[in-house]
Amino acid sequence: MKSFQVAITIRATPERVWQILTDGASWPAWNPTVEKVDRPIIGGSKLKVFTKLTPGRAFPVRVSEFSPPHRMVWTGGMPLGLFKGERIYTLTPTGAGTEFSMRETFTGLMAPLICKSIPDLQPSFNEFAAALQRHVEQTA
Repeated sequence: MKSFQVAITIRATPERVWQILTDGASWPAWNPTVEKVDRPIIGGSKLKVFTKLTPGRAFPVRVSEFSPPHRMVWTGGMPLGLFKGERIYTLTPTGAGTEFSMRETFTGLMAPLICKSIPDLQPSFNEFAAALQRHVEQTA
């Protein structure tokens, strides 16, 4: 199993953070890690995310859980659970605003083999969280 995670406090309500987090069309304007999200981010949707880490390559995911304004889960991978990636976005209200956390875990029978080719995503996770914080706080 391989995983990456980040958490940051954003000075805004969970509703405001959620509004920006789920507006995939605007991600390229504020998010230095993403080139494009091809469809609206809504519960049950299947979308493709194009990242700057791997230009031109699409990562297909399904929004498998959508609980505004607190939790969203994206899943993707291979059939029969041979390889699965699960990214969990969580927004928790705090006295200072909202704690945003993002965690991605890779599992499955093929995970030990496939994970060898997955680059270190931690810098991208850190960049995503910092950019989301900046954008939300600047537009609040």
